[in-house]
Amino acid sequence: MLTKEEKQLYRGELFCHLDGIAVAPIAYSLYKNKITDYLIEKKESSVSQIAHTSKANEGYLNVALRVLSAQGWIDYTVDKDDVSIRINDSSEVAFKHFYLFKDSVELLEYSGKFHPRKFELEPFHKLEKLFKKHKNRFDLEPTKDKTTVDIQNQILKHIEGILVGPTTVHLGMGGMFHKYFMEASFSADEYHRFPKSFDTILTFLYYLGWFNKSNNNYTFTNKGLFFAKRASAYGVTVSYIPMFRQINSLIFGDPNILWNSQDGNETHVDREMNVWGSGGAHATYFKKIDEIIISLFNKPIEEQPKGILDMGCGNGAFLIHLFEVIESKTLRGKHLDDHPLFLVGADYNKAALKVTRANLIQADIWAKVVWGDISDPDLLAKDLNENYNIQLQDLLSVRTFLDHNRIWSTPVSKLDAPSISTGAFSYRGKRLNNNDVERNLKDHFAKWARHIEKFGLIVIELHTIPPDITSRNIGKTSATAYDATHGFSDQYILEIDSFLKVIKEVGLQSDATYFSKFPDSELATVSINYILGK
Repeated sequence: MLTKEEKQLYRGELFCHLDGIAVAPIAYSLYKNKITDYLIEKKESSVSQIAHTSKANEGYLNVALRVLSAQGWIDYTVDKDDVSIRINDSSEVAFKHFYLFKDSVELLEYSGKFHPRKFELEPFHKLEKLFKKHKNRFDLEPTKDKTTVDIQNQILKHIEGILVGPTTVHLGMGGMFHKYFMEASFSADEYHRFPKSFDTILTFLYYLGWFNKSNNNYTFTNKGLFFAKRASAYGVTVSYIPMFRQINSLIFGDPNILWNSQDGNETHVDREMNVWGSGGAHATYFKKIDEIIISLFNKPIEEQPKGILDMGCGNGAFLIHLFEVIESKTLRGKHLDDHPLFLVGADYNKAALKVTRANLIQADIWAKVVWGDISDPDLLAKDLNENYNIQLQDLLSVRTFLDHNRIWSTPVSKLDAPSISTGAFSYRGKRLNNNDVERNLKDHFAKWARHIEKFGLIVIELHTIPPDITSRNIGKTSATAYDATHGFSDQYILEIDSFLKVIKEVGLQSDATYFSKFPDSELATVSINYILGK
């Protein structure tokens, strides 16, 4: 059994691995395009000036520089109309080591030519070379300088993340972390048709302390079990690797490269992997939401919502969970024959609607599954009224990790107070002013206000934290990975305080009784709010 200290140590490694998947392609792109040289020469500049000089797309350059700041390698300050960048005591040492990312970035790009769900032979050969380089610390010269040693270890752990993250996800989704493998010994030829090459991966994980090895048979160590049980924690960040392969183009080339799909399919994220990766974390948040649901549906029947709208229903899992909670744990659950629960699953993605329908049928739950745009609740309300005789305002609205993914539109609202966010935001490569991002969110909630004034809105939302806080807590937060995955895909994660500020300006309020944040500290990147009219 692992000690508390061991769990903390391994959790720190996992967070640093996630950092690396995001940081490696960003840092190497800035190094290759001599942005790091420019910063060392100038010592201080603005994002707009750096973008002008380098002919970069200012919005994505801003996201990239904020990621470096979150790792402690530069200082990042949001000014009224621009962003100030300054080098610090770590900048020069860090920049000199960015060349180390070259092989891992090239591996990411090369692997894009192969099947996303299989270990194929050609990438194994590149992996093997990189494993050997990592074991030898890339032949770095020994040094006693603490700053240099710390940064070298930080970057080596990032590269380890590139090696471990995708591998762990593929093994997890492929079933290797099934109970059978975790409890018994196994060999490479039991698992893969190229056992010699696959053994290269197992040997590297043995080197990291995940396995014991005897006569070409492997068994999990306690450390290995820790990571195997948390394989899904890598899933969301790894699912954005298709986007990270395009980082150089996003910053210095075509800012629309992610959005040029001819068939309308997503090219920036592996959605199946994303859903798989987010499933484990969602279970924790669902428990907190259960408290709100039980409270609402234990009220007198006439004071209860007629049903629930899950906006952005995904695969329907959340809607199924809520129905089961109501059915088994509330007053309403005892009266469903006389007072049926109207369930509505809405999603912008038509493929998701098909999955939701299938899962609801499988669960024997009746629901309406409709197309809906989170940015246009009036259209959804009209559709529900005209086609199903359901009033949107009679439903409790719920959604998970969706509001930050709204489609950008030019804001019309005015703020009562200037933005307090430190975030970096972009739309198709153009840098967005933080005031405008808050104004856009205010517009967004203003559209929903009249539809939720009766029974409210339950929201699980993702957030950023200031980069100086992130940099002081390396290995304790996945904020760097979130900032990168969402910043380069035109999603708008604000700090919790900024989010609540905007809600208040709309004339809504978050019920303090049910407010939660995860973790419950200054490192919080997720919040749960039950939003009501005042």
